[in-house]
Amino acid sequence: MGKSMGLKKTRIQKAAVADAPPAATDPKLDALVREIIERVADKWTMLVLEVLEEHGVVRFTRLGELVGGVSQKMLTKTVRQMERDGLVTRTVHPVIPPRVEYQLTELGHSLGAAFCGVWIWAEKHGEEIERARRDFDGGKVGRMLP
Repeated sequence: MGKSMGLKKTRIQKAAVADAPPAATDPKLDALVREIIERVADKWTMLVLEVLEEHGVVRFTRLGELVGGVSQKMLTKTVRQMERDGLVTRTVHPVIPPRVEYQLTELGHSLGAAFCGVWIWAEKHGEEIERARRDFDGGKVGRMLP
């Protein structure tokens, strides 16, 4: 584990209010957490998670419409990975044309609850972020002093 990751972990531990991780963690657990973050913290997984949380059982085509801006190939890749990770169930109805539906599993719902804090944080700090971006884009940040 690199020095910067140790610093991040320390900050996370200090910021956590419940279910704080133990001071020393298992390397296998660290690897699993990194893998999960890489996989679920991507744009499409989070958007699919949000849509399924809001709409329940959703057909594949409708899922793509509700997510918006996602290619069929990327949506297929995303839901397959989510299914592999146990976050969604895929039901294929034997009709012509085939009807495929997705819904969150209990594990998927629990992940949605865990990431709900991100939305709450973004809502609370959205204006601050927008102001910081405007300042940065306008050259007000990082200027050298005379």
